[in-house]
Amino acid sequence: MAVLAVVYMFNFIDRQILAILLPAIREEFQVGDTVLGFLTGTAFALFYVTLGIPIAQLADRWNRRNLVAASLALWSGMTALSGLALNIVHLTLARIGVGIGEAGCSPSAHSMISDYYPPEQRSTAMGVYTLGISAGIMLAYLAGGWVAQNIGWREAFFIVGIPGLVLAVVVRFTVIEPERGASENRSDSGTSPKLLDVFQFLLARRAFIHMGVGAGLSSFVGYSVINFAPSFIVRSFGMGLAELGFWLGIIVGIAGGCGFFIGGYIADRISSRGRRMAFQFLATAMLASALCYVAVFLSQSARWCLAMLVIPSVLSNFYLAPVLAQAQGLVSLRMRSVASALVLMLINVIGLALGPLLTGMLSDTLAASFGAEAMRYSLLIVCCVMLPWAALHYVMAGRTIDLDLARAHEHD
Repeated sequence: MAVLAVVYMFNFIDRQILAILLPAIREEFQVGDTVLGFLTGTAFALFYVTLGIPIAQLADRWNRRNLVAASLALWSGMTALSGLALNIVHLTLARIGVGIGEAGCSPSAHSMISDYYPPEQRSTAMGVYTLGISAGIMLAYLAGGWVAQNIGWREAFFIVGIPGLVLAVVVRFTVIEPERGASENRSDSGTSPKLLDVFQFLLARRAFIHMGVGAGLSSFVGYSVINFAPSFIVRSFGMGLAELGFWLGIIVGIAGGCGFFIGGYIADRISSRGRRMAFQFLATAMLASALCYVAVFLSQSARWCLAMLVIPSVLSNFYLAPVLAQAQGLVSLRMRSVASALVLMLINVIGLALGPLLTGMLSDTLAASFGAEAMRYSLLIVCCVMLPWAALHYVMAGRTIDLDLARAHEHD
């Protein structure tokens, strides 16, 4: 479990190192926010999503540990190659390679974790695993900001990419492949359902659809903020990359990590009184987070902006661990990797592919009226629209979750 959490940390270091490097990349390649939004979100997500489901189907049939190790080696190598890009096209191709590699990580890891931990501990376990997100973003900001300002943005890709190749060897020879169904004393038939059968099974679960869409809308905000918050603060307040990387790294790393873990832990505690209450809790957290983001993006000083960012960094991350855990509980044993891939597809199509792209387009549109402050108002609009919308879907998911969970064993 600990090694998988470290793998996920490297996943997000390599994914998010680009965010803190965007100001330097924008200056060298002379591109607009729409192009940067495509680079940070859409280029990565299109291949991550496209290959996620077939790779997940493979994970439901093959050794999941070996698949994680191979995926880690691929995305780490492509991250290192990003530092050799001579233009924006080269960098885009390298980021596509990162997306292809990372598609094999989480579906396999989620399935393994579900076999390590029983349902009543699963949201907490997923919360521990998702600590890798905040730890990875923290290190990406801390290392990327300092290296970009003092050495160069290309070297930042080398520094974070090469160690992942070593970690891939560690994964292959230290992580245990668990027996499927071991944590629940469920018997594995050894037969994987056809992909179409899995789709039909999940589409019949309204809770799965609503919580997947809710997670996608939540991540729309999350990816927009973590990718463009550095650009917003540099443009609005003139803060240097090294200082900004330090503060954003601390805030996103510590506060964001607390959000992932606390969200999973509280959801497990509340779920003992009914899963519906857990989803109502997530809806409340999203609404509170939207209000806090208003204070963040209307701030008139960098210090106040960063201080206020702590609260929504915690609240807005509550959703992920409970959603990932419930996705595993809603399906049969050899559907789990595909179920995880489908949730991640919704998260990454709605959140990663569209979030930074549409936020960047909105910023470019607002630039005629607000100039350097356009990114501020773009992020403000995104947070105020998407988070309440996500809250509505969590409430809808809660209405059928208990009934849908009762039908999970049908294809064991």
